[in-house]
Amino acid sequence: MSETWWRGAAIYQVYLRSFADGNGDGIGDLAGLRARLPYLSDLGVGAIWLNPWYPSPMADGGYDVADYRDIEPSFGTLAEAEEFIAEAHALGIKTITDIVPNHGSDQQKWFLQALEAGPGSAERERFHFREGRGESGELPPNDWKSIFGGPAWTRIADGEWYLHLFAPEQPDFNWDNPEVVEEFHDVLRFWFDRGVDGIRIDSAALLVKDMDSLGGEEAYTDLDGVHEIYRGWRRVAEEYADRILIGEVWLPDQERFAQYLRPDEMHTAFNFDFLACTWEAAALRCSIDLTLATHIPLGAPPTWVLSNHDVTRPVTKYGRADTSFSHADRKHGMPSDPVLGERRARAAALLAMALPGGLYVYQGEELGLPEVEDIADELRQDPIWIRSGRTDHGRDGCRVPLPWSGDEPPFGFGAGPTWLPQPLEWKALTAEAQAANPTSMFTLYRTGLHLRRELLGDGTLTWLSGAQDEVLAFRRESGLVCVVNLGQEPVSLPEHESVLLASGPLEGNLLPSDTAVWLRTA
Repeated sequence: MSETWWRGAAIYQVYLRSFADGNGDGIGDLAGLRARLPYLSDLGVGAIWLNPWYPSPMADGGYDVADYRDIEPSFGTLAEAEEFIAEAHALGIKTITDIVPNHGSDQQKWFLQALEAGPGSAERERFHFREGRGESGELPPNDWKSIFGGPAWTRIADGEWYLHLFAPEQPDFNWDNPEVVEEFHDVLRFWFDRGVDGIRIDSAALLVKDMDSLGGEEAYTDLDGVHEIYRGWRRVAEEYADRILIGEVWLPDQERFAQYLRPDEMHTAFNFDFLACTWEAAALRCSIDLTLATHIPLGAPPTWVLSNHDVTRPVTKYGRADTSFSHADRKHGMPSDPVLGERRARAAALLAMALPGGLYVYQGEELGLPEVEDIADELRQDPIWIRSGRTDHGRDGCRVPLPWSGDEPPFGFGAGPTWLPQPLEWKALTAEAQAANPTSMFTLYRTGLHLRRELLGDGTLTWLSGAQDEVLAFRRESGLVCVVNLGQEPVSLPEHESVLLASGPLEGNLLPSDTAVWLRTA
């Protein structure tokens, strides 16, 4: 792959706990992932992004990191991680790891040292420890709320409070402290030295806090000081050949978002505007145009994402009356039409694959897995469920272990029961069942990703004139034309030499509702 492989790559997201189990304990691991590398190579992906694989108490599915330089024992060993990186490279697949810089774990060495050292110590300066308010400090330092629900402060035995924007088990680092800055530079070098090709930066906009602010999210989201942090990270990345930084940046303001993509900061970032967009032609075109207008002047490639480990799976989302997505309202319990949802998800997949830039595919998306919304309350593990007072079901429904083969759970995932239960209905959605089906979601993704590698990737697009209001139609540099019908009635196809791929059956020269097609033109 070229030195700019990341500009147009199809990147497959692996949530390791739920991908494949190699040792039979019901939890996905590196042995399972390594055994399935041929599957990912056959699918046609150019890189794998792994969610955190570090030692962790799993208070937040691994995003509470206890040691940034090792591997969670239930996943395997550091030696296995190095072997995985080498094996993936041998197949032409890059590796991207997840770094969590905003917060660590309450079991991390630094935090345990801070608890022992006491108030005013250098060890506590690595975090945000403060005295409380009230006569005896019984009130938190301010009224900030945790993103997971409840207060963002927890009091410890000596009376001080510490900040955690997420769960109490995830204390926030103090990025005004030079030790924190140098620690993460060293962590980057540790993984780059082992052959990792890219770093995905979790919660990238949250690192800098205005501790004197009494406000809400504006006190810790997208403060200007965060950019100097990532300039330092970029300098580290440039010590190595062909390494990239990818930001998780949830911001509604595209001008502010664009600042993270300046030439001396991140190489690229996730496009959440497109992910959250409704299934409407005008809204999608606006999102696409806004994305291109944001990225092109900076020379940064856009990215296109339909799902990930934090959001509702597309088949379920697109089957609802409201097809938008918001963390504030996951629409649990809203009815979803599975037939409609699958048809739209297939069309959305071809749309996303045809757009210029990078593409992210979340594991199971290629199998058309729906959100699992009926997990028993006692089996839910996402901290959002408890922190919200059992009102927000959280993200477990998109993290259920993958079905690989067979007619009953664990569907080839491993030898025993899975850490989250799989629905019996998934027997028709296993990778084995779909691989032999020419009309399956898996076959659509595999065909589309291979065509994408040959004909698409980075570049630009040209909208076709004359398209109806409910139709998206554009041409890519290779001559491929993508047409998506989001209206209620079939529409005529533009002039073309042949049909390369369609998300569903065509009606002669008509493109049915909620269907996408790739056409070869002169």
